[in-house]
Amino acid sequence: MNPKVLVANRSEIACRIFQACRELGLKTVGIFAPCDEEARHVTYADEVYCVPSYLDIASVVEVAVKSGAQLVHPGYGFLSERPAFVHALEKQGLVFVGPRADTMEIMGGKISAKELATRENVPTLPWAKVPTGGDLKSAARKVGFPLLLKASAGGGGKGMRRVDSLEDLDAAAESASAEAVAAFGDGTLFLERLVERPRHIEVQVFGDGRGGGIHLYDRECSLQRRHQKVWEEAQAPHLSERTRKGLFEAALNLVRGVQYRSAGTLEFLVDDGGDFYFLEMNTRLQVEHPVTELVTGVDLVHAQLLQGLQSLDLTSCPDPRGHAIEVRLYAEDPAQGFIPTPGRVDRLRWPTGPGIRVDSGIEEGQTMGTQFDSLLAKLIVCGSDRNQALARLAFALDETVILGIGTNQSYLKALVEHPQVREGRVHTGFLAQEFGKFAPQISERDLGLIAFARQAGVGKILGGGSAGGSTAPSKFPSPWQSFVERL
Repeated sequence: MNPKVLVANRSEIACRIFQACRELGLKTVGIFAPCDEEARHVTYADEVYCVPSYLDIASVVEVAVKSGAQLVHPGYGFLSERPAFVHALEKQGLVFVGPRADTMEIMGGKISAKELATRENVPTLPWAKVPTGGDLKSAARKVGFPLLLKASAGGGGKGMRRVDSLEDLDAAAESASAEAVAAFGDGTLFLERLVERPRHIEVQVFGDGRGGGIHLYDRECSLQRRHQKVWEEAQAPHLSERTRKGLFEAALNLVRGVQYRSAGTLEFLVDDGGDFYFLEMNTRLQVEHPVTELVTGVDLVHAQLLQGLQSLDLTSCPDPRGHAIEVRLYAEDPAQGFIPTPGRVDRLRWPTGPGIRVDSGIEEGQTMGTQFDSLLAKLIVCGSDRNQALARLAFALDETVILGIGTNQSYLKALVEHPQVREGRVHTGFLAQEFGKFAPQISERDLGLIAFARQAGVGKILGGGSAGGSTAPSKFPSPWQSFVERL
């Protein structure tokens, strides 16, 4: 009897894992929460069950036991970095496809991770714990300004504040701690020196859980909006061999130090001089894992599943070949502060062609709400070099058609065309600096598509209007709505 895998996630990452399971001949179990019955991943699994919430550990474990699953893959987000989830699965004799719970506890806490990095001689920025009832200002003077107040738990910019002077410190700490409690249930903060205009470079690793492991090269993740990645590529352009080699050595030191198991990512900041500093570790599969797969030829999800079946240890990685880029397509309106644009996907066409991959979580006719993350798909391209990858990305974005809801497609097109992005010379503050206010430029082709859609009676054209073919403005107008009204 073939082993059975429960995927404790939804949308595009669940579809991605289900595909890998099928290729390996593994039976699959899916879950869905209320209001998510139309999600694409529901149609991919061999059997599906409803749970009250994707975050409900007891319910997810109950489904795993009831369905007869032997392995549970968490994807990313939700329960993927919750030690309590791992403990609950192991108590039932189930295999968690990922690292051990104690590893999550060490590396999931940014303070404990930095302490480990220090022990393993991995460079870190000057930092200090925020003392409980202690002298916060004294700790800040030691770290130096400008600095960041950061939450020890969680990520995504929650509980993070820039502080440029002692006068602003107390108010920033109070605000950051309150936000961290609301987001993660933990208000613990630490101080870290701020690097102006750094690059965000990460190293993909895969560990055997016994101190051995490999790196699968690096990724550039500097194009971020409010600490959320928008564009990722492998390998990072314009990185010196000295810096690259140092990043790989540092990453493997941490893998050995924590005896890491499965796929994981070490994140670093790199300054203008090429010096790097450990930022944090993600103890899970990353959203941007496809770019690494495309340049190495290693299927990371296959590797995770095979390791969970006790039949694989990765001991080497092929030399990287070519270049790969991923962009994240969201149901949001960049021209109106990236407000979500829920609605029905009336028309959907994905690009096809050499070097183009689409990891999608939506189907034509599906209704998108606001209960879950607004990620629609990841467009991933690869080429023999970065120029070819950029050309394929421009083609893929131009060929993508999503009608009925607004998306950030025009925003991504503008990124591909920006000279600094094309040169690969960006930093983490680039999007705020260059795209702080965004007004889309509509091409003749886009105007023709809008006119065709309107003539065909497509409801909510590009986010504007209501179902049934009306094009009256909705409360979520798309950045193209003003153009629609001229037709």
